[in-house]
Amino acid sequence: MAIDETLSLIDRLAAAETRIFKAVFPSTTNHYDTLFGGTALQLMDEVAFITATRFSRKRMVTVSSDKINFTKSIPAGTIIELVGRVEHVGNTSIRIAVEIYVEEMYSMERHQAIHGTFTFVALDEHKRPIRIV
Repeated sequence: MAIDETLSLIDRLAAAETRIFKAVFPSTTNHYDTLFGGTALQLMDEVAFITATRFSRKRMVTVSSDKINFTKSIPAGTIIELVGRVEHVGNTSIRIAVEIYVEEMYSMERHQAIHGTFTFVALDEHKRPIRIV
């Protein structure tokens, strides 16, 4: 399906939702055998960027990350799902909420481990802010 410029805002919001799955391997964990916080932030920023770009179809740059809540540790040997959703659209900026869910590989257990928000600004070819919508 091609992205149609006439899509309604609701359709664009739904189409921009981004889901990425990753396995947590020992190479991405700390001395407690849990996912490095910095690795989680990198993955969250990447998912937020993809979400913002899918919504706007413009050049986007991260301008801030807001409160990131690490509510549960993420052990090695689990699967994580990162979910990015558009939370707010301004004139030149967009705020993306990102959640990380952890799943046990060999059971149906699943819970939210981290959530936070990222703000992006749309830029033109001269790196000046431009309208998103």
